Amino acid sequence: MIKTKTYLVLFLMPLLVWSQDNKLDGFDNLVDKTWIAKGEWSNGYEFKQEVSYNYDLNKMIVVAKSKGFTNEAQTEYGSRNHGIRKYDAEKDTIEFWEFDVFGGVTQGTVEFKDMGIFYHCKYGKAMVSDCWEYVDDRTYKFTLGSYKDGQWKAVYLQAEFKLKEE
Repeated sequence: MIKTKTYLVLFLMPLLVWSQDNKLDGFDNLVDKTWIAKGEWSNGYEFKQEVSYNYDLNKMIVVAKSKGFTNEAQTEYGSRNHGIRKYDAEKDTIEFWEFDVFGGVTQGTVEFKDMGIFYHCKYGKAMVSDCWEYVDDRTYKFTLGSYKDGQWKAVYLQAEFKLKEE
């Protein structure tokens, strides 16, 4: 009888886990697509980025691969960042890690507000946020800056990510 209950629990557990809401569903519109943005930083430098998203490990993580400038002179363009977004059930938080071509790693948290995606992290001594604000299924307004109490206190970059035509 105990063996039967054990097998039953082992059989049903994946079904219970699978049936729960996926906390990463807020990325659904970005996944399996490539997004392109061009803009200008507040200091006048050019911003150019291409980001592709996909789910992996049975939708337990989101993988982001970015292309951008890979040198300070902004003369070389290629693979710049690889990132992971993962839900931590213990903390009830979505966490992210971005690994860049320069050997750095940025980590922080993600939150979904309305249909927007906010990333929050510490950059040096400052808290920095960026937002992918949903415009339509093919467009996101991108803002990077200091975000506090529901308002942008400083904006370092604004651009628009558009779905890349394949």
